[in-house]
Amino acid sequence: MIIHSYYDEPESLISPGDFLGERKYICETAIATFSHEIFRTVLDLYPHTEAANIGSANGHRPVYLLDIDGKKVIFYMSGIGATLAGNDIIEMQWQTGIKNLIIFGSAGALDSKATNGRYVIPTSAYRDEGMSYHYAPPSDYMEIKNGEKLGKIFEQLELPYVMGKVWTTDAPYRETKQAVEKRKSEGCIAVEMELAGLQAVCDFYNVELYSFLVTGDILDESKYRPEGLYEANHSLEKFFIALKILTMINNN
Repeated sequence: MIIHSYYDEPESLISPGDFLGERKYICETAIATFSHEIFRTVLDLYPHTEAANIGSANGHRPVYLLDIDGKKVIFYMSGIGATLAGNDIIEMQWQTGIKNLIIFGSAGALDSKATNGRYVIPTSAYRDEGMSYHYAPPSDYMEIKNGEKLGKIFEQLELPYVMGKVWTTDAPYRETKQAVEKRKSEGCIAVEMELAGLQAVCDFYNVELYSFLVTGDILDESKYRPEGLYEANHSLEKFFIALKILTMINNN
């Protein structure tokens, strides 16, 4: 069973170094987006150089070092889903040496009254995916360790937000009515595809994760409503919030 996939061994037979060579230390903080539109726009806005790449048989995705008013930050577009996004972190971190990762994305609303018009700051994630079980002992939920810290940052920035549990799934087309009701009964306010795996990977590799979400599609009504998903995915405002978070965590 998948819950028995975790072994308390720090070393693996395969290392990122087998493919990427020696570790590099370029920058302490990275920002990641899932949006190709945000990714393209940010590269148009700021000077950048290619610092690394994430590669596979599908091809290579560049990882950039941005220069934002003299401040350096790693920036890349993450794969979607816990497995792709988690492995992206491992390869990106090996090539850059980052200690902090700020990542933002979209989610489906399980409690639209709570999430409407507010950013979602996850406090824990239901582990309905596979990646986290290879990097952390089995449990129903993965604690999102910097949730409380990020909430205080949003309060200082005077941004509307709600904190709560989320549901991480790698099977969006199996978000059934029963599954939704079960997660809602446990207090989940949103559903997404990466967070439990990302937190497990970051914990394993000693990376501080800061994650926030914007809900777009609605799952807590009688009929599924996807019309808000585009804005939730591609709004550039999330990147500028990530820059403010970067400044605040670096100043603390």
